[in-house]
Amino acid sequence: MSDQYIVKVTAHDLPLTCPMPGASLWNAHPKVSIPVIQDGEARCPYCGTLYRFEGELPKGHH
Repeated sequence: MSDQYIVKVTAHDLPLTCPMPGASLWNAHPKVSIPVIQDGEARCPYCGTLYRFEGELPKGHH
């Protein structure tokens, strides 16, 4: 899969949902929660975008 399908996210983006705000309407799908906190990355079940968490977890998250 090419880099265009990898989105780097930080604590500022949490809670993370896909599609993200500002996504083009033509590729929209039902909003889903993406649990990147558990493994550091997760893939959207609808569009296949890989979200990769970078940086320090916010306080209060495990």
